Amino acid sequence: MARPREFDEREALLQAMQVFWSNGFEATSLTDLLKATGLSKSSLYDTFGSKRELFLAAFEVYRLERMRMLDGYLKSKPTAFASIRAFFEMVVEHARLADRPFGCMSCNEAVEFGPHDEEVQQLIARDFLGIEDALAHAVERGKADGSIPGDKDARKLARFLTVTHQGLQVMARSKANIDRLDDALGVMLQALQ
Repeated sequence: MARPREFDEREALLQAMQVFWSNGFEATSLTDLLKATGLSKSSLYDTFGSKRELFLAAFEVYRLERMRMLDGYLKSKPTAFASIRAFFEMVVEHARLADRPFGCMSCNEAVEFGPHDEEVQQLIARDFLGIEDALAHAVERGKADGSIPGDKDARKLARFLTVTHQGLQVMARSKANIDRLDDALGVMLQALQ
C-alpha cells in the first residue's frame, strides 16, 4: 500500500512556480526545485513525474492565479476605465520592486520555449487570449458605463492592451528605467479615452 502524501501539493506547486518564474525552465535545476519545495527527489518524481510536468503544472497555477487577480482588478473600481488603470498601475508598481523583477511568466516562457515547444506555445497562446478576453469584457463594460468612448472597438483595444501588458512585463524583467514604463502607461491610458 502506498504511503499517504505528507506535503501540500498546491504549496509545492506555488514554490516551484516561483522558481521557474524567476529562473526560467532551463536555468532551474532539480536542486533548486527540491530546496524550494522541501520535497525529496522521490516525492517530486512520484507526484509530478518529471521536471517538465512539474513546470507545466506550476505554469497552470500561475495562469489561474494571474487570471483571478486580473479579474479582481478589472472589477475593483466603479468604472471600467478606473479598473483598467488600477491593473496597469499595479503592473508598473511591481516593476519597481527590486526583489521581484520576474516580469510575466507567460512572456518569459514564450521567449524561452516559443520556437521549440508546440505544447508550451499553445498554453501561452491560450493564456494571452484569456488576458485579451478579460480586457475586452472590461472595455465593453467601460463603453456601457461611459468611462470609455462608445466608438472604441473593444477587441482591437483589448489586443492593444494585451500587447502593452506584455511589453511592460518584458521591460520590467529587463529592469528598464521605470520612467519609460510610466510613459507607456500614460499613452495607453490616452488610447482608452
